Amino acid sequence: MLATLAAPLDGSASSSDTLYLWIALAAGVIALAAALLFARSVLSADTGTAEMQQIASAIREGAEAFMARQYKTIAIMAVVLAAVLYAGYRMYAPTAPVALRVVFSFLVGAACSGISGYTGMFVSIRANLRTAAAARTSMAGALRLALRGGAVTGLIVVGLALLGIGLLFLLFGGLDSPAAAQAVPYQLVGFGFGASLVALFAQLGGGIYTKAADVGADLVGKVEAGIPEDDPRNPAVIADLVGDNVGDCAGRGADLFESSAAESVGAMILGAALYPVFGIKGILFPLMVHAINIVASIVGVTSVHGKETDDPMHILNRGFYITSFLALGGFAIGVHFLLQDRWWLLAAGVVGIITSFLFVSITEYYTETRFRPVQSIARACTTGPATNIITGLAVGMETPALPVIVISGALLLSYYFGVKGLEDATGIADYAKGIYGTAIATMGMLSSAAYILAMDTFGPITDNAGGIVEMSNQPHEVRDRTDRLDAAGNTTKALTKGYAIGSASLAAFLLFSAYLETIHNIVKHRVEAAGFVLPLDWSFSNVNLASIPVFVGALLGAMLTYLFSSMAISAVGRAAEKVIEDVRAQFKENPGIMNGTSKPDYGRCVRIVTGAALKEMVMPGALAVLMPVVIGVLFRHLSTKFHLKSSTDLPAAFGNIVNLSGAEAVAAFLMVGTISGILLAMLMNNGGGAWDNAKKFIETGHYGGKGSEAHKAAVVGDTVGDPFKDTAGPSLHVLIKLLATVTLVLAPLFV
Repeated sequence: MLATLAAPLDGSASSSDTLYLWIALAAGVIALAAALLFARSVLSADTGTAEMQQIASAIREGAEAFMARQYKTIAIMAVVLAAVLYAGYRMYAPTAPVALRVVFSFLVGAACSGISGYTGMFVSIRANLRTAAAARTSMAGALRLALRGGAVTGLIVVGLALLGIGLLFLLFGGLDSPAAAQAVPYQLVGFGFGASLVALFAQLGGGIYTKAADVGADLVGKVEAGIPEDDPRNPAVIADLVGDNVGDCAGRGADLFESSAAESVGAMILGAALYPVFGIKGILFPLMVHAINIVASIVGVTSVHGKETDDPMHILNRGFYITSFLALGGFAIGVHFLLQDRWWLLAAGVVGIITSFLFVSITEYYTETRFRPVQSIARACTTGPATNIITGLAVGMETPALPVIVISGALLLSYYFGVKGLEDATGIADYAKGIYGTAIATMGMLSSAAYILAMDTFGPITDNAGGIVEMSNQPHEVRDRTDRLDAAGNTTKALTKGYAIGSASLAAFLLFSAYLETIHNIVKHRVEAAGFVLPLDWSFSNVNLASIPVFVGALLGAMLTYLFSSMAISAVGRAAEKVIEDVRAQFKENPGIMNGTSKPDYGRCVRIVTGAALKEMVMPGALAVLMPVVIGVLFRHLSTKFHLKSSTDLPAAFGNIVNLSGAEAVAAFLMVGTISGILLAMLMNNGGGAWDNAKKFIETGHYGGKGSEAHKAAVVGDTVGDPFKDTAGPSLHVLIKLLATVTLVLAPLFV
């Protein structure tokens, strides 16, 4: 793991090369400064009436209480895992010297992920009130305020990822010498693992919370009691609004922080393999891309303006187009200065940017009310809940087809462009060249991540604003404005889920390639330490599916995604049952609630769903962390029962030096688990979003409108789709990247 592909060279990196690291770090500081300025502009806005402030205060208190308890639980798990990680690295002689560095980077990654999620939510639970107050006079003003509140999350996420990785690279001596520059990226894998761990529990716990409260509020409020959404008589309505923040703001923030961190570390590892070509610039290029992302996103957010009559989505999309255009220009500048004008690599980056556009468009097609999929589900509601569920599942199963074609095309094209762009690089295998092309494409897709996350957080802010307006009995025209913003927010949440799974797909392949590279270097180090020379043409890139450990590992990888999803959805069901029981009990105990003469106990419902969500998130999260470790260690020790020679055609003479059965089984587990997870996440994200918008389509007056039989059937479908799109689906994004970072960090244990 500590070896590098290039022979160590004397001397340190030139000052012109190291300047790029300082530029990247400066951009990270700019991101945090811009986030602070956006936060100040949001927090200084009008806070509305006393009644609006009271409702927002209840949402804020519930969200902060949940986050405090959740992060305490995650912190305990992180400390335990840090101790295990340290012990594992100390037990293996080649990794013992860097045990402290890997564990330190793990804790820093976990802390940065937690901070990014919490600070983003800190602003969002205050921006909701200001957005609601602004909607009393202007839809365009409220939109601008909500987007700037979301931009705080986006900029903090990318800024902290950039600063965390950049400062660790500097602290670990990455600028000291070429040998150190190539070795340090392998020591940063702990940062990605820490980010992945927090992201999984933040997304999973927040997702369970938000959907348990949402399902409970809908089934008892809309279906049983026949009261509107966000009606103040519903005891679960505050818990529902709290859930929008802890699930969609904090959870998604941690998710995209993990994507940024893991993608950067993986690309830096692959850049180390190309050190003879680019030097340290190839390693620092991912950090410069995030610096470009920050500048482009700040300009994109500040450029968002519109008229009262404009469609909110058109206003938001203009900012996205500006951000993407600037990111493309910055990408070209980066290729010029850091990658020696190799324009085929720019083409790979363009592939990533186009992929992000295609994923957003495909998701829009399957989740927008204007198109066939959602309308077919709405039409099925006229014949009852059963046909709604059947049609919704059919739409969900259809949705992976186009995204898979897009991913396949992106990987093939970017691989080809990587080989083409580096065809004059002697001594570098075509595989390494092509994989670096896929890394460039992944960076291209994430080059507008800060603005995308701002759009995503815009959704829960406007959702909360609509709830505050409804509960504080504001005039009808104010609710009309927040409804328009809420509809746009629902679309942005769906689109960013599509973007997240697309980026997760490319990032997971990038991390898988980094895992193969890591195993290669471990084997090289072991063989050379034993006095042998590894064949120059050998690489750990071919895994034989006919090998029993490999086949079993692949089978277990596919199984994990279904078992994990089942556990997540079941957790929502169990937590929702407790919410439903409490709401029914409050209606029965206090008849004045329905009459409007007394208020429900919102806090009781918040406490119930908080405890249930935190309890339910532990088991599926632990399963995801432990399973790859068990498979790798188990098959490493059982290998002699299955085959004598490595299926990667390692010379037989090395059979007593290295045992690759565990590493191969984990590679198959990771590869097939990623494929299965991507497909299942697409089904759940888009299927759930289609169910949700089919309900909203009916609520606009189609097929009888609110209160009709079709509407009741649509509510049932939406209730099924809620844990799909907001709990299991987004958690699978994190799962597939967590599996990659776990295997990357613990690779020495599998060989």
